[in-house]
Amino acid sequence: MNENTDIIQQQRQKILSLLKEKSVLKQDVFSNTINVFNNFKDQSKTIANDLKTQVSSIDKRVSIQYSEVNQFAYQLKIAGDVLEFFMHTNVFELEKSSPLYKSPYIKQNPLNAYCGIIYVYNFMADSFKFNRLNDIGILIARIFINKENHFFVETKLPFATKYSNFSLEPLNITTIKEIINELIIFAIQFDLTTPPFDSVKEITINEINERTSWITLRTGKRLGFVSDSNNEDEINFQL
Repeated sequence: MNENTDIIQQQRQKILSLLKEKSVLKQDVFSNTINVFNNFKDQSKTIANDLKTQVSSIDKRVSIQYSEVNQFAYQLKIAGDVLEFFMHTNVFELEKSSPLYKSPYIKQNPLNAYCGIIYVYNFMADSFKFNRLNDIGILIARIFINKENHFFVETKLPFATKYSNFSLEPLNITTIKEIINELIIFAIQFDLTTPPFDSVKEITINEINERTSWITLRTGKRLGFVSDSNNEDEINFQL
């Protein structure tokens, strides 16, 4: 009986230790991530308002708009593009195979490998305007924030190397502005390309009969092409 009591006490201590270490850690990471996400919201809104004022003198047809979807998502519309920022509500540990896991920063404290994530997708504005549910968005960046508010960005965009390792300092407003501007520059420069003939050669009678059939064809930007024997294209940009 005493032996069983000792085991239960040991188990309870183990549970309390894990709750103290992991659960409190994840709460800290989540708090940091939501604070950073709110800063991204504020800076995106400011950038959108500034650009809107400046662009209006160039061409009033060019639309710049910030819109909040919910607590964990917002959109930044820049002309024909929409950047969708989405914060995941869970906390993740970096993969053990990640080069960052072998860095002195994580070796000194493995708990630094636990991060919250902010995703950034690039959609075409018309996909939302015309409710084209089959259109695709491209993941262009993932922003990782840990318990110390240090960060890194996983992306294949031109600024990839600048933020590819954990920052030496906590994420600040100036850096957030730089990241947002880089994402906007990419979205504007990244143009639609004509889809291969074979990928759009078939259409259903229902699509033809619909008055808006021309907007039901699946459309999306491509970051790269891999051609197979059937000449079908597929996205090869995965984070």
